[in-house]
Amino acid sequence: MRTTSVGVVRIATKGPGDVSGLMSMIGSGAIDPTSILAILGKTEGNGGVNDFTREYAVAALCTALAPRLGLSPQEVEQRIAFVMSGGTEGVLSPHITVFTRRDVQQRPAGISGKRLSIGMAHTRDFLPEELGRSAQITATADAVKAAMEDAGVADPADVHFVQIKCPLLTSDRVEAANARGHKTVTTSAYSSMAYSRGASALGVAVALGEIATDIRDEDVLRRYDLFSKVASTSSGIELMHNVVIVLGNAMSSTSEFEIGHAVMSDAIDAAAVLAALESVGLRAAPQTTSGRELVNIFAKAEASPDGSVRGFRHTMLEDTDISSTRHARAAVGGLIAGLAGTGAVYVSGGAEHQGPAGGGPVAVIAKLSN
Repeated sequence: MRTTSVGVVRIATKGPGDVSGLMSMIGSGAIDPTSILAILGKTEGNGGVNDFTREYAVAALCTALAPRLGLSPQEVEQRIAFVMSGGTEGVLSPHITVFTRRDVQQRPAGISGKRLSIGMAHTRDFLPEELGRSAQITATADAVKAAMEDAGVADPADVHFVQIKCPLLTSDRVEAANARGHKTVTTSAYSSMAYSRGASALGVAVALGEIATDIRDEDVLRRYDLFSKVASTSSGIELMHNVVIVLGNAMSSTSEFEIGHAVMSDAIDAAAVLAALESVGLRAAPQTTSGRELVNIFAKAEASPDGSVRGFRHTMLEDTDISSTRHARAAVGGLIAGLAGTGAVYVSGGAEHQGPAGGGPVAVIAKLSN
């Protein structure tokens, strides 16, 4: 069995193009650039269709890493999984989380049990008319299974977070489909983000056996009783395929880290955040647990589609000035930051089929002493 060591480090950024923290750690030898498998980041853009801070951040990272890896920036983007989530509303703080993986000969003394493991896979490129439909669901499910195998995670119960970067529709992509005699699921670029996120999340649920496999196109964004408890999907303009990152715990890993998760039933579900912290032996801030250190928290957030939270009306869906996803990120980000003791947490908006309607998954990574 392949034995790996997975590392995780969270690095603050001064702007979407700031790579100084990462390059400093590479320069000091704290991070081996050849071992970087994935980078997840929060940027201070608006998180919408036209949020180019995501693409800017990826371009800056690829350009900086290219000479270190002896590759072109384009080849770096193919080698490393980059997922940039726009929107750091409220107290959320821009940052990146770098995941590394290297093979090791054997498990070191003092490390026991299942430890953090990571795997990656890609789908094929989608046609515009396939986004938000069964083709995207099926291809995503296959990619999740491939990423699990890459991570050495066999049991779906050991999967605690599946991060996916997925495409969206643009006017050019809609026109291309029309020219071939096909209709897209929507003609709205903004709405297509939700359809793509939702279909991708349902793909995770199918792969992990959380729901049945006979999902219809019309179930996407309608059957909110169908969802994954560990999916986190983020759409962007910069790609036409899905990038899938599976995070779980495996016996084949010798990592110093462990991951756990819980599911928020709504945007103010503090109990679920505490349960996620406790799943890796942590408590709410201040972190006083001996031998455990919080690395980062990853969560999804959305405005409840029924317009209420625990019986009281919310106005996030009715605000024409600010997107509901921005409201949700700020609300959930503030809740988690208060319990974690830091605003440098990864909270992504738009949780269609990612946890119950109005809620979403929350995962915690902790560093353990041996």
